[in-house]
Amino acid sequence: MNIGEAASASGVTAKMIRHYEETGLIPRVGRSDSGYRVYGERDVHLLRFIRQARQLGFSMKQIGDLIGLWLDQSRPSRKVKDLAQAHIAELDRRIDELQAMKSTLVQLARECHGDHRPDCPILDALGAADACCATND
Repeated sequence: MNIGEAASASGVTAKMIRHYEETGLIPRVGRSDSGYRVYGERDVHLLRFIRQARQLGFSMKQIGDLIGLWLDQSRPSRKVKDLAQAHIAELDRRIDELQAMKSTLVQLARECHGDHRPDCPILDALGAADACCATND
């Protein structure tokens, strides 16, 4: 199948398939006599694997590691679990950061009158952060 068909079958855009090939995440596929890429079912299966891993938020490096483990039939499952647990810890850290951002914004929104007056605690807080950071640089 050509790249458009592989994209349709895998749910990965043709642009991303080309990118994955260029970065070495997936091997380069053969080409037809007319120069078009030719994909097989195994290639599509690998692309689906990558799409699923991306949906779970794994980085490209982590996906490369996962592919290596997936293709290694003698792999210890512990390595896969360790990679997943490290990703879970990173997600937890990001969730904590997002919750802190939300909490700050909720408080600032409560303090803002939201009326015709120009004074706004949200803008004041953003300006104060700017002033703080500008002096530390």
